[in-house]
Amino acid sequence: MLCYAMCITGTNTSTKIITTIGTLLVWFPIFLSVSLSIVVLIRSFRFHFDYLMPAELFPAIVIGGGLVVWVSLRSGSHRKLVCLSYAVIIGSLLGAQTLAEVTGLASGKTEPSGPGWSLIIALLILYILSVIGTGIGGILLLRDMYHSPPKKQYRVGTKRR
Repeated sequence: MLCYAMCITGTNTSTKIITTIGTLLVWFPIFLSVSLSIVVLIRSFRFHFDYLMPAELFPAIVIGGGLVVWVSLRSGSHRKLVCLSYAVIIGSLLGAQTLAEVTGLASGKTEPSGPGWSLIIALLILYILSVIGTGIGGILLLRDMYHSPPKKQYRVGTKRR
């Protein structure tokens, strides 16, 4: 078996396409939030950032993140980053939604203030940071797939000269 430094070997075209689609789906809500904020800033000279948009586009993130997790597990590369951030994505958004229902913030019975509101915002921040983490993991996977292997090939267990 030959060992390539930092290069995922044996990746075929379909794996590269799946990783690219997954990474684009994960980054899409973040890119959309930022780009729409820039458009509003240019048009009205006011800064408006829709921090709930990544949560509203949760299906795209779940599908894209699932594809990135699948490729990461299949290739054995960046497993910790991708799998942990994907698990935090699911847990933090479900936690924020459950807490919003329990406290009455989701229905509007309770004013958005106090410790419940702060915890929901903290979970949403954790969610967005985890989406970014999964997106970075997808980019790292793509970099490793398209990285050309080194010129010299070393057998596993032999010393380099």
